[in-house]
Amino acid sequence: MTPFEVTRGEGPIVLAMPHTGTYLPADALDRLNDTGRALADTDWHIDRLYGGLVPDATIVRANFHRYCIDANRDPSGQSLYPGQNTTGLCPLTDFEGVPIYREGQEPDADEIDRRRLAFHAPYHEALSGELERIRARHGFAILYDCHSIRSQIAFLFEGRLPDLNIGTNDGVACASRIEAAVRDDCANAEGFTSVLNGRFKGGWTTRHYGRPHEGLHAIQMEIAQIRYMDEAAPWTYRPERADSLRVVLGKIFDSLSLIASEMTANRE
Repeated sequence: MTPFEVTRGEGPIVLAMPHTGTYLPADALDRLNDTGRALADTDWHIDRLYGGLVPDATIVRANFHRYCIDANRDPSGQSLYPGQNTTGLCPLTDFEGVPIYREGQEPDADEIDRRRLAFHAPYHEALSGELERIRARHGFAILYDCHSIRSQIAFLFEGRLPDLNIGTNDGVACASRIEAAVRDDCANAEGFTSVLNGRFKGGWTTRHYGRPHEGLHAIQMEIAQIRYMDEAAPWTYRPERADSLRVVLGKIFDSLSLIASEMTANRE
């Protein structure tokens, strides 16, 4: 099993999908308890949801599950949200705070580092390489980090999550007009709720790659899964919900493509 899949495009937008994979090495899978084996914290169907929305986009998709190693966490293990409940580089609990390993079977520091080297590092090497390729072609790249999560998880946040959660690391990770365009498209989406830099400000991917002064713009979208699927096993994709969401996402990418065209014109 390769740690990632890359679909190469020549356009300026790169889609990252770090949490769609379900693969776990046999030794890791054997150590999980029933809660862990349920893989409830997968970003289910994200590849299907975004499929065909961005012509000529590059897609970098992780094949491994976040319970193996989380590709959207700081490889040093430092928390992205100090003082708040969250899961780490190598999660020991699910999003409800429930242990996912059989007692005494949690990975030690050496095992975590092996997983980091085998999965986290190759994924980011691929993503970094594609961003550099696109930046070399266009003079800039727009990284759109694709995520989803159940709409109600008391361990992580109160109440119901907004439908569309935009993260730009408080405006640091991308040009202001990129942030504003996505914010406005979400705010104007009839029947959808949204927030900018709320509970999810952007994970390690957004924070690490978002360097607009260097031509690398990053933005994260965390979608409440109830808007396109069932939030309980077997996690069924619901086209009747997803189709209206895809319209909103399509408008976002139209806006980003227009901005990209203007950025290209300004370079010429």
